[in-house]
Amino acid sequence: MSAPAPSPLAIVDAEPLLRQEEVLTDAALAFVAELHRRFTPRRDELLARRAERRAEIARTCTLDFLPETAAIRADDSWKVAPAPAALNDRRVEITGPTDRKMTINALNSGAKVWLADFEDASAPTWENVVLGQVNLADAYTRNIDFTDPASGKSYALRPDGELATVVMRPRGWHLTERHLADADGTPVPGALVDFGLYFFHNAQRLLDLGKGPYFYLPKTESHLEARLWNDVFVFAQDYVGIPQGTVRATVLIETITAAYEMEEILYELRDHASGLNAGRWDYLFSIVKNFRDGGAKFVLPDRNAVTMTAPFMRAYTELLVRTCHKRGAHAIGGMAAFIPSRRDAEVNKVAFEKVRADKDREANDGFDGSWVAHPDLVPIAMESFDKVLGDRPNQKDRLREDVHVEAADLIAIDSLDAKPTYAGLVNAVQVGIRYIEAWLRGLGAVAIFNLMEDAATAEISRSQIWQWINAGVEFENGDTATPELARKVAAEELSDIRQEIGEEAFAAGHWQEAHDLLLKVSLDEDYADFLTLPAYEQLRG
Repeated sequence: MSAPAPSPLAIVDAEPLLRQEEVLTDAALAFVAELHRRFTPRRDELLARRAERRAEIARTCTLDFLPETAAIRADDSWKVAPAPAALNDRRVEITGPTDRKMTINALNSGAKVWLADFEDASAPTWENVVLGQVNLADAYTRNIDFTDPASGKSYALRPDGELATVVMRPRGWHLTERHLADADGTPVPGALVDFGLYFFHNAQRLLDLGKGPYFYLPKTESHLEARLWNDVFVFAQDYVGIPQGTVRATVLIETITAAYEMEEILYELRDHASGLNAGRWDYLFSIVKNFRDGGAKFVLPDRNAVTMTAPFMRAYTELLVRTCHKRGAHAIGGMAAFIPSRRDAEVNKVAFEKVRADKDREANDGFDGSWVAHPDLVPIAMESFDKVLGDRPNQKDRLREDVHVEAADLIAIDSLDAKPTYAGLVNAVQVGIRYIEAWLRGLGAVAIFNLMEDAATAEISRSQIWQWINAGVEFENGDTATPELARKVAAEELSDIRQEIGEEAFAAGHWQEAHDLLLKVSLDEDYADFLTLPAYEQLRG
């Protein structure tokens, strides 16, 4: 280890956890402290830059490809580093938090990749942050098993050759970890905590297994943020003494600003990049956040009406495939969030057909892989990609030179015929309250109405309520979106939940807190950048 140990970090206001000493070693904390010392000031500058860019969008109500990086886009000579063998075939990826049962099930799922999530599918309690690291280390050393206390069912890992490759997702740049602070009392960014602990303990271990430290980078808003991650990777690899280029990163293009900088993001990470991913809910949330002053033409309809076949979403996904393949990177498609019902075969049949059609479309559009939220969906998605790929690991040779996307195409929200509905408002309130309540209990991935929901779901839900009210949307039933109507719908939902689960369970939960927080971030005149910021203040543990 080359760098001298900086002043240690303090663990703040956290109950000791069983086995935390395996993760929070002096050497690991010294590494995280050095990451914090070197890179947090730049992270702070980039967060300030986000606010400046948002103000500029509010002023102009438009976005364009960057003139100052035109030469990077025009230069056809550069490519990202070749994919390592463990990441060359990514045709199906399963996502989920890093609790012990999920770790085993995801690795055993038959998917090629598991997105091990410390971000939107994980509420960042200290227990989730630390024990998630324990679980991953245990998986790599095959010291992991789990017995369900309710059913008595036991879970254990399959042979190594059958396990998914792990791509770990740390928290976004905007979140801090309040339980780790420097000598001045400044909390460390959650991204550096999650990345640092995982990388320090597992980078060499993964190389010994024939894999490597692979990451998904969330909430990126610009190529400058990608540059910061690249500098983190360069420093980290030198620090622990592994070859440069060992790290591989896939960037989620889940903000509207990043959609205009896809090539530049790959360029900044080119020695460490392995692909881009096209999501939906966070991307729509970002459109509302950035264009909330833009008037009627930027008002989104119900979230379920904005499918990936909407013209502006199709422009985004096709540009992503073309960009990735031009630069030798993987293009990874969006989430199939359906959770199969154990009681209703007809619901499953209809949903499975929708999933199949969605995955067929992605495979035929040129994507190299796609996401699912549940192991039962792995075979469906696998079949869709097998039909197109056959024995090939990917289709990066399909350059999609037929795709031509103009800057205006990415924000042509008014190309959709669908309108906001009263049922859409009700659903946004229902899902928002139910998700936030679970999050406040420490659960980040929650099954609601047969869909696996994560923090992005709550973000688009509250954003749509906010947008519809501020735009004075009139619904098909004659009601107008107002704060009073949102409060009425929320009160009715709270009453329905109380009736549905009973007084005892209602009292034991965080239902009133969730109701109040949803209304606060949906009705406040000042739009909160991220719901998880005020929610984190209320999260216990």
